[in-house]
Amino acid sequence: MIQRGGKVVIRMFENVQTMTIEPLIKATIASGSLVYTDEYGIYNALEDWSYRHKTVCHGAGEYARDEDGDGFCEVHVNTMEGFWSLLRSWLRPHRGISQEKLPLYLGFFEFIHNAKRRGKALLTALLESLILPPRYTY
Repeated sequence: MIQRGGKVVIRMFENVQTMTIEPLIKATIASGSLVYTDEYGIYNALEDWSYRHKTVCHGAGEYARDEDGDGFCEVHVNTMEGFWSLLRSWLRPHRGISQEKLPLYLGFFEFIHNAKRRGKALLTALLESLILPPRYTY
């Protein structure tokens, strides 16, 4: 899951079903939020869980939709698709990762994306997250 312009959350599931994604969705997305997905059926329960939900149907060749006629395609999942592309590019040089280690790689890539820092600043952010207690904002 990714918030446009915000943070990403990546988790690996043994089986991807509505009942396995429900706890993660409820823990990471505020109730009442508008959620954009593709047509995959596991997302059909989002409205039952108090989310607003819009889809694009990749199977029908739809990748973005302008619903209000302003020329801006607001309904899309391109942000997440772009993230997956970056992740695949980052993993490619590793030439195969065991299923056992994959969650560690995913967690590290999630951290890199969410830190929004590069080079030495990324190392500083990593050290801060390991040494300093979490910062809470109220």
